[in-house]
Amino acid sequence: MVGSISVVGAGLAVIGAGIGIGQIGGHAMDAIARQPEASGKITTTMLIAAALVEGVALFGVVVALIK
Repeated sequence: MVGSISVVGAGLAVIGAGIGIGQIGGHAMDAIARQPEASGKITTTMLIAAALVEGVALFGVVVALIK
């Protein structure tokens, strides 16, 4: 029972990360469309935020699969 719940938790972590990265990318594209001259700063910030979201998701998957 605990093993199946862990797999569900890991799946939710991955789904949440996908949604979060999609939101980050979409809002970054909106920002670049509004201010094309700031595309370099926006892209850098977007990549850092996406990496942080992915790191949290990976941590969640590892914790869910260890328990």
